[in-house]
Amino acid sequence: MDDIATYNVDRWRSLASADAIFTRPDFHLDRNSARKRLDPHGKLGDVAGKEVLCLAGGGGQQSIAFALLGANVTVVDLSEEQLQRDADAATRYNLKLNLLHKDMRDLSSLSEISFDVVYHPYSLNFVPDVPGVFRQVARVLRTGGIYHFNCANPAFMGIRGSDWTGRGYLIALPYIDGGEIVYPDEGWVFRGKPPNQSIPLCKEYRHTIATLVKGLIEYGFVITDLTEENFGTPDSRSEPGTPEHRSAFAPPWLIFRAKKDRTPG
Repeated sequence: MDDIATYNVDRWRSLASADAIFTRPDFHLDRNSARKRLDPHGKLGDVAGKEVLCLAGGGGQQSIAFALLGANVTVVDLSEEQLQRDADAATRYNLKLNLLHKDMRDLSSLSEISFDVVYHPYSLNFVPDVPGVFRQVARVLRTGGIYHFNCANPAFMGIRGSDWTGRGYLIALPYIDGGEIVYPDEGWVFRGKPPNQSIPLCKEYRHTIATLVKGLIEYGFVITDLTEENFGTPDSRSEPGTPEHRSAFAPPWLIFRAKKDRTPG
């Protein structure tokens, strides 16, 4: 493993031990709630019988939702702790998952054009090389297949609650592709259960809109949908510095949906 992978492994081990919300399996899903979790706008279509890859998506959340909807699910994650959460959830639901301990940047052991859907929860910003990940996805995704991924809004990254000036939020970091941004987790990550241990700082990399869009085009994807995702309900009247207040000024996340239109040559 390189330094990036080592850092992410250590951090997610700590997050899982602290029961961060991203590490908590969802034990309250049925088919209806599974569909709402994965596809609230009804754009995914029927996934029954489809081959689905949950990329860097361990934790027993999205994988279980897809399996409840009848998909054949493979989970790739660098964190053994996150994969164990998937295993625990699969046992609870009596479902079958294919769990693989791998880096999202190297899917060479997976067969080419073997998946109908690649569902990539928030993790793309944990690595600096976006085109490299897109190349891996294009290799394993069938033509006509769907690539769904969640990433940070690059214009919003690095803005903290303490950056409120009384009129707006201070942009202090340069808009540079691949720029490293390091910050402590906010309280909502642990949702009322503050960690009793030291957690490595969140280390992310800014990916500009141009890098994201050009990377998809280069590897044969057509963007079919783009959603701006906020934290809860944005409210400029809420307490300055809160996630809801910041979301009223800029959405923190972007959700891309793309279709593989061709095999890149």
